[in-house]
Amino acid sequence: MPNASGLPGTPPVWATWPQPSPPPAVPAGPPMDRGGNSSQGASQLFLTTALARGVAGIFVWTALVLTGHQIYLHLRSYTVPNEQRYIIRLLFIVPVYAFDSWLSLLLLGGHQYYVYFDSVRDCYEAFVIYSFLSLCFQYLGGESAIMAEIRGKPIQPSCFYGTCCLRGVSYSIGFLRFCKQATLQFCMVKPIMALVTTVLQAFGRYHDGDFTVHSGYLYVTLIYNASVSLALYALFLFYFATRELLRPFEPVLKFLTIKAIIFLSFWQGLLLAILERCGAIPEVQVIDGSEVGAGTLAAGYQNFIICIEMLFASVALRYAFTCQVYSEKKENSPAPTAPMQSISSGLKETMSPQDIVQDAIHNFSPTYQQYTQQATREALPPGQGRDPSPGTHRGLGGGSGGGRKSRDVEKTMLVPAEEL
Repeated sequence: MPNASGLPGTPPVWATWPQPSPPPAVPAGPPMDRGGNSSQGASQLFLTTALARGVAGIFVWTALVLTGHQIYLHLRSYTVPNEQRYIIRLLFIVPVYAFDSWLSLLLLGGHQYYVYFDSVRDCYEAFVIYSFLSLCFQYLGGESAIMAEIRGKPIQPSCFYGTCCLRGVSYSIGFLRFCKQATLQFCMVKPIMALVTTVLQAFGRYHDGDFTVHSGYLYVTLIYNASVSLALYALFLFYFATRELLRPFEPVLKFLTIKAIIFLSFWQGLLLAILERCGAIPEVQVIDGSEVGAGTLAAGYQNFIICIEMLFASVALRYAFTCQVYSEKKENSPAPTAPMQSISSGLKETMSPQDIVQDAIHNFSPTYQQYTQQATREALPPGQGRDPSPGTHRGLGGGSGGGRKSRDVEKTMLVPAEEL
């Protein structure tokens, strides 16, 4: 039978055409995830490299050394315990934030360990906001002294400070009570939200960046945002009312430093969560092969950024809460240098949450809401303790270290607001 060329025995024309060469064999490699990263590429993820962890560690430990030295200086010159106890609490925000974030970065992986560590950090945020407001109260001499200065004065309406809706309202004990209650509610809401987050995480109902109605992240974020905004609003109102009185204490530098540490970290985390939802942060796989969600990766970047920021925060706090004033009082005092036992005692008293509990009872209980706390001092013979007399209780200014003897005893009395 003739072929297609019409000539017998001649191979067809199409048989002489050059044949395409087969594609080169692709060596078998690791599977690709839906983010376009292989497990081998994921092993080179920057956050899991020794470089990232080493850089974060250098910044963290430098911040810890600077802040630890500053805390030691305040404890060494513990001359005004009513103020310095709150300053030390504020300084501890750097060790808590830095070490927590670094530890979360080291444990970055398939399991979201960082949720548990961040819960501790979040609880300390509330402690810091309360301590800052209490420090401002102590700078001005307490509730009774503040009421004596601002009572009856009209509140100036201002859109910047959020007082535009308070036109015609005068300052009263209710104003100070609101400022305290707004910060104290954050001290209660934050631990509750931290516990709820831990429980939801254990049952797989909490994922960072998941804003769906079926995820607990949406509701925790909304409640936290409302609570922290109310606490910040109270701080603004208090500063607006007492800014002239606080001027000698440079409150703007202190306020901006604390606000930047707490609220900048919050908005950073929220921005990273939004970027994750927009697909800017793809899912990857860690070295051991377990898949790491984009929300966990966003939290890892957040912790890395906080590790870097804490060094700058420690430097800013060193200038905002200097120990020079208290050291000069120590030098002018005839008392001997404080031994290590008194330093450890002062540290123990500083971190005690007893004043928060007492303040919450005073500000939320209907029995005491119309009373102000007034500090009094009583001179005792040398060697006697500091047992409070009947009808008084220890308040914000309960003196220095538990168990230490002092000739001057500070007590807190409840005075009806009408008598001020």
